Amino acid sequence: MVDVWWGIIEAKGPKQYDWSSYKKLFQLVQKCGLKIQAIMSFHQCGGNVGDAVYIPIPDWVLAVGEKDPDIFYTNRSGTRNKEYLSLGVDNLPFFGGRTAVQMYSDYMKSFRENMSDILEAGTIVDIEVGLGPAGELRYPSYPETQGWKFPGIGEFQCYDKYLRQHFKEAATKAGHPEWNLPDDAGTYNDTPEKTGFFGSNGTYQTEKGKFFLTWYSNKLLDHGDQIVEEANKVFLGCKVKLAAKVSGIHWWYKDESHACELTSGYYNLTGRDGYRPIARMLSRHYGTLNFTCLEMRDTEQPAEAKSAPQELVQQVELSNFPSNS
Repeated sequence: MVDVWWGIIEAKGPKQYDWSSYKKLFQLVQKCGLKIQAIMSFHQCGGNVGDAVYIPIPDWVLAVGEKDPDIFYTNRSGTRNKEYLSLGVDNLPFFGGRTAVQMYSDYMKSFRENMSDILEAGTIVDIEVGLGPAGELRYPSYPETQGWKFPGIGEFQCYDKYLRQHFKEAATKAGHPEWNLPDDAGTYNDTPEKTGFFGSNGTYQTEKGKFFLTWYSNKLLDHGDQIVEEANKVFLGCKVKLAAKVSGIHWWYKDESHACELTSGYYNLTGRDGYRPIARMLSRHYGTLNFTCLEMRDTEQPAEAKSAPQELVQQVELSNFPSNS
């Protein structure tokens, strides 16, 4: 399994791709008779669990952010996260006339063209499409670089001006122009009961709260849908399987609010499956759902985190294969 880093390949400038090092690596793997799972890594390496090196997203993209920091995910206090572009700019032509989705699509096209012989030989069997921080389809709601520590509930990441605007439009269309983004959801290291949003009888259970959470999770779903669709077009005819990674947010799973799942963009509550829509979206594109906490045990987690990785894995499994339930 190999991360194919955007920050390395397109480092020199828009559409200036340098595949030479990956080409050498893949040829070596081919010679050894091994298979490759290639990850289209559109995120920064550094700042997440297990990151031992630092590879930022391309400098020329970061330079756009110098002039317009709202291209990055932003929390309520205005802190920006530069590890992945906000999905608010997915369809805005801010990058030398290209949108974020077009940049990802062009990158994958270039990968296909430059690795055509290795793809044709069947050495690359899997393309995992990066859809967010750490390559995962989620918001960067629990960044260690901003002081988050396990088992904090994290924070919503939709306060850049583009997502604020999207929300305002959606609320107005729904007949509630007075509704704003949450201001009672606490900070990274809070517990659910410390906040007005996630506490018992919290905002998340109100009409306004449900509207926000539906909007927030749907934006993420649309983001994944668009990019995986592009990947499907690009790799049409190749003998590869597409995949996407979903994060196993197992802490606060036993709390009624499922706070950390909600801040990450997974609208999952008792009686509301937050993973089935993701599984459905991926299956529409014949994609595989890669899940990150399969090896964890409930007993290994501290009791105060109200963590339940085993139950979560079981739920996601049933979301993917509902006929087994």
